[in-house]
Amino acid sequence: MQETTTTTELAPVQVSETKKRITLSTFKAFIRKNSDRLFSKTTSRFDGMIDCVSAVKDDFSPVEADKVIRGAIWLVFGSRDYFRHFENESFIGIEVSNCCGCGILAVKK
Repeated sequence: MQETTTTTELAPVQVSETKKRITLSTFKAFIRKNSDRLFSKTTSRFDGMIDCVSAVKDDFSPVEADKVIRGAIWLVFGSRDYFRHFENESFIGIEVSNCCGCGILAVKK
């Protein structure tokens, strides 16, 4: 008895654009370029009562550029901040996470 096998060819995956890695310099440039229209949202923050980071309910609120770092968004520096691209229906920006919590800095589309 002879076995026959069939193969199905998959269509190649096409990547339309390459996203660059977001760094602290990229984050600071984003603040400088959009200083008059920044919004921040805190999604989690450190809670000393439970000694860990816990989720918070927060909405986007306007923020001044000079109050972003260590005010709206906490940065710990020393390569311990992680940056990701953020986008939803009405905002586009950068999500920051570290041991102090997680927050989003964005502008309206």
